[in-house]
Amino acid sequence: QVQLVESGGGLVQAGGSLRLSCAASASSFGINVMGWYRQAPGKQRELVASITSGGSTDYADSVKGRFTISRDNAKNTVYLRMNSLKPEDTAVYYCHARITGLYTYDYWGQGTQVTVSS
Repeated sequence: QVQLVESGGGLVQAGGSLRLSCAASASSFGINVMGWYRQAPGKQRELVASITSGGSTDYADSVKGRFTISRDNAKNTVYLRMNSLKPEDTAVYYCHARITGLYTYDYWGQGTQVTVSS
């Protein structure tokens, strides 16, 4: 029922910045957590950042101090501002939403490529 539409991504030089956006097709009501994961070739998918409906955030140690996750509830959109990008940040970034209740539902965006050149 929830579709996640991602935008942003692209090619950026090391030290540069980029902002990813993810818009949910449905109301944010009931979406407990939204976040960003990334998958690099040959590596496991990993959590980058998440934000709860109450605004609590969590970050991977590798991005703390450089990335900022935020949300605009009026637009049902979550953002990931990425500063001081490193080549190690190169990956496909996926938006994620989790809805909990009687059952737990997970929704994923299509993914957007982020490439950081050295």
